[in-house]
Amino acid sequence: MGEREIIRTFEGMETMDGAGVRLVRLFANREARLFDPFLLLDLFGSEDPDQYLPGFPWHPHRGIETVTYMLGGSVRHGDSMGNSGFIGPGDVQWMTAGSGIVHEEMPQPSPMGIRGFQLWVNLPHSEKMRAPTYRGFGAGEIPIETVEGGEVRAIAGSLGGARGPVQGLARQPTYFDIRLGDEGSIELRAPEAETAFACVYEGSLATPALPAGARPGRLPLCCLFGRGDRVRVKAGPSGCSFVFARGTPIGEDIAWRGPIVMNTQAELDLAFREYAEGSFVKAKAR
Repeated sequence: MGEREIIRTFEGMETMDGAGVRLVRLFANREARLFDPFLLLDLFGSEDPDQYLPGFPWHPHRGIETVTYMLGGSVRHGDSMGNSGFIGPGDVQWMTAGSGIVHEEMPQPSPMGIRGFQLWVNLPHSEKMRAPTYRGFGAGEIPIETVEGGEVRAIAGSLGGARGPVQGLARQPTYFDIRLGDEGSIELRAPEAETAFACVYEGSLATPALPAGARPGRLPLCCLFGRGDRVRVKAGPSGCSFVFARGTPIGEDIAWRGPIVMNTQAELDLAFREYAEGSFVKAKAR
């Protein structure tokens, strides 16, 4: 098919979520059809404790997978299945909420502040009420593949000899953290049937790759790729770091309110009614 071009860029919107955590929301409800099966991407964090310490207190999820990937600082977490611990720099938490889970993510004080990504991946109707699953991996468990232009941290999916530790997922998405040196480049497999995007969080892309009107110096910058079967990313003179994700679209109706994403309004209403009544969580804690 050929090389995929960047067809749209998204600079996101600065906002607050949780109990008052500063973040940039790159895409969410309005763009979900474009990014199917991905629903939401946030780059969260700040150097100001008042903008991250309030955290994300106990809240529910159903019908999706939430992926927390830390770039700096740490987060204490806990959930209704009995999982708890800390997520530090380079660590990843991939949680399949399925039929319902309640959890909290509370950033910890840090002299350098805190920074990380949260990605939501939709589940097909057949998987939305499956049993919840928790997967947590430390930075040392994320394999690194050295490439000519830099290096790739494989969280989910494979590149060369690196196979990401997050496996057994419903849609088998690929999720990489890629760091390129000055004017480094990389070519990545991206089958035509899959949605593919990259989000630059440090440095810049070589400007010819960006569509007209895009601001190459803007960070973060989320780039959606068009048709083709491979992606080539070239860094600017200062290099760049970006997360790259691809996955097969689901193509189903979406009913979405807050932290719960179902297929119909009736399913959404039931989820919130069960949460209010105390019958939301179906899986027993360990």
